[in-house]
Amino acid sequence: MATETHAAEDTGLVFHPLDQFIVKPLFGEGPIHWYTPTNVTLWMAIAVLCIVALFVLGSRGRAIVPSRIQSVGELMYGFVYKMVEDVTGKDGVKYFPYIMTLFLFILFANFLGLIPMSFTTTSHIAVTAVLGFGVFICVTVLGFVLNGPAFLGLFWMKDAPLVLRPVIAIIELISYFVRPVSHSIRLAGNVMAGHAVIKVFAGFAAIAAISPVSILAITAIYGLEVLVAGIQAYVFTILTCVYLKDALHPAH
Repeated sequence: MATETHAAEDTGLVFHPLDQFIVKPLFGEGPIHWYTPTNVTLWMAIAVLCIVALFVLGSRGRAIVPSRIQSVGELMYGFVYKMVEDVTGKDGVKYFPYIMTLFLFILFANFLGLIPMSFTTTSHIAVTAVLGFGVFICVTVLGFVLNGPAFLGLFWMKDAPLVLRPVIAIIELISYFVRPVSHSIRLAGNVMAGHAVIKVFAGFAAIAAISPVSILAITAIYGLEVLVAGIQAYVFTILTCVYLKDALHPAH
């Protein structure tokens, strides 16, 4: 086994595509505690600063004829606002700031992760789980606050045959509690998979015989990852809107 490892190292084929997801302290070495500044902390802070730069600094003039930066901010605002209004109705517009914040953070974190030598915070289930379970808890609490026990009507299909309603209720209940898991894993899994594939092809780029093919593959996958970065932010946000709609209007 040791001989095979040394042989692989000699050929330059040893690479670890998952090393890019390792959480490291920013200062020094040693164990990581909840208060330790890490590369995750750094890139989440950069994402927040980019959002502030776009929406606060970029639009501080509030020009009638907007600048390019202000135009980008207005397009994002209008896009998410229309999504919230179309999916949840007028009742859901009051929760637009929360949904807009989720969309922007995920979008910027995804795109920042495509910068070489950066860190993709949304590739970690610890980050996406906070977002996913945060949505689940907020929507559930809101559903009971607004509707009381009537919120349980979300699980009771009145249009189904009476004999099937208990079975459907159990299925709906299980499906409801699976939501935060699928919500968070979908985002982290898609982002992590794409970055890992890029790293794999980058490892093969060192071999002269297949280097051109590897570089073309990296370019194609990188272009795909740009689309995935936007699509995953959109998917996470529109699912949040769907869950919010269930809390606002639970009756089937």
